[in-house]
Amino acid sequence: MKYIKYILLVGIGIMFHSCDDEFLNPIPDSAIVVDAFFASDADVLAGIIGIYDAIQGVNENTETNITRANRGVQFEYMLSEMRTDNTRTATLEGTKADFHRYRVDPNNIQSEDMYQSMYEVIFRANNVLEFIDVADEDNRNSYAAEAKFLRAFAYFKLVRLFGEVPLVTTVVGPTEKELLFTRESTAKVYSQIVSDLQDAVDNLDNTHKSRASQAAAQGLLAKVYMTQDSPDYSAAQQLCEAIVNGMEFSLEDNFNDVFYNELNDEIIFAVQYESGNTLESQSFSSEFTATIRQGREDGHNMVNDNLVAVFNAIGGNRTATSFWNTGTWVEVAKFLPEGSDITVSPPTYGSSPRDAGNDVIVLRYADVLLMHAESILAGGASTNDGSAIDSYMAVRVRAGFDASADRPSTLTKETLLDERRVELAFENQRFYDLLRFGVADPVLSAHAAEMGYSDYNVRQLLLPIPAREINLSDGLLTQNPGY
Repeated sequence: MKYIKYILLVGIGIMFHSCDDEFLNPIPDSAIVVDAFFASDADVLAGIIGIYDAIQGVNENTETNITRANRGVQFEYMLSEMRTDNTRTATLEGTKADFHRYRVDPNNIQSEDMYQSMYEVIFRANNVLEFIDVADEDNRNSYAAEAKFLRAFAYFKLVRLFGEVPLVTTVVGPTEKELLFTRESTAKVYSQIVSDLQDAVDNLDNTHKSRASQAAAQGLLAKVYMTQDSPDYSAAQQLCEAIVNGMEFSLEDNFNDVFYNELNDEIIFAVQYESGNTLESQSFSSEFTATIRQGREDGHNMVNDNLVAVFNAIGGNRTATSFWNTGTWVEVAKFLPEGSDITVSPPTYGSSPRDAGNDVIVLRYADVLLMHAESILAGGASTNDGSAIDSYMAVRVRAGFDASADRPSTLTKETLLDERRVELAFENQRFYDLLRFGVADPVLSAHAAEMGYSDYNVRQLLLPIPAREINLSDGLLTQNPGY
């Protein structure tokens, strides 16, 4: 992430975290503000960039000790893709393999890391908001909106993965345990997310793709409206149409360019990484290899036969970009490290596969188009609304299907969910889609039965609250049922 270079120059205040064994305490040093740091507009901007640093996380190849460095979003594929019918690990070794078998327990280190990474994002956002008046008057509203967008981003991850969570919106000290460890209702958490994103919509423009923007806030808020306990499909539709009618984004003609021509016209918001730079790279791309090992570990996020079958039916020209069959494994191809060539034998993976620069795409235009169709479907079984089908077909036509011959007269819920599955495969959307469409339990129950994962039950749609957090709370923090 290019912005991190700036924060390192002024980092006396934002790189708060210590290297002792209390780093992952949800009361990290970043929750306690150093007054002297936020003294100017530049300092507040540096603080904002530091929030993105927390989202980006630390490359596992750079710092192997997970108790010393949070991974940001770099482990999210385990908590999303691997907990669905999309992917699994190649082996059964280690805690990473527990996700696809539904054996995650409260001591799982990767689940714990996601929980604490998102709270690091939240604490840093709260720090910026505490000292927003230090910024130049002309920048205060946009800086505050950006911090709120990032706080909402983190809470949206937490509430879908863990359910009720502590809601912390101010700077707190280590003695304020009741505030830090009291779980709030999902409705209250969603209310805060909506408020933060509405502020972002009102006060941001579309200058950036790797930082918060108005369109990113509109798209994320649309998804929030359709996910919350009482969905607001009409509001979601209006937000999607605002993005579409704004005409600032478009589908890439070539599906491959979406992933290998980064920050292209289709990207609305992405977390940036830089190839070969140990401080700004990611390692998950190398972990998606199995046949020829490139990462510290191999065989994560291997593609399930079930998903291959869906691609064979409706994938169109997206298939070759999405995955490839090595003859031994079916491996993800969307995030091949820079310099990779899988057309040669043996395949090559560039000069720095463990320091990869592939961005994590949070929101792109194809997702918005499919959400637009979903908002019109409004939780129903089908729709014959022409504008919903138009949005659905725009994505299908890019995949090589005929605009007339392949156009349905009715768009069903199952068809739309399948389309999202192939279009957004391996982009950390599948688990959240199943929840939002209200079919997570039947789909995953059937998948678990097919694969012989006998430990699955509906309670595992929520991950356990990390045991370490419960211990630190002295009993204030409660566990999810079934753990």
